[in-house]
Amino acid sequence: MPATTLIVFGNPKAGTPLMLANPQVGVDLPLKVLVCEPEPGQVAVFFTAASELVERHSLSPELAAGLVPAERLIAAVIGKSVGA
Repeated sequence: MPATTLIVFGNPKAGTPLMLANPQVGVDLPLKVLVCEPEPGQVAVFFTAASELVERHSLSPELAAGLVPAERLIAAVIGKSVGA
């Protein structure tokens, strides 16, 4: 198995209302980012976009707004990591 790290993070203030609206969203929360090295010197980053969670679990736009800060944080960390 290639070098792999799973980063798990979340905020109960954001996640709890989502799970109250649709308990099945709990399968995707807390949010996760998978970082791996598929080939020496290469790094791949995987995560599920908030828009995908909204569609998958039929979340309202109001509830989905709670995912925006986390998605921005993920994008900022990835961008900083790759020098963007």
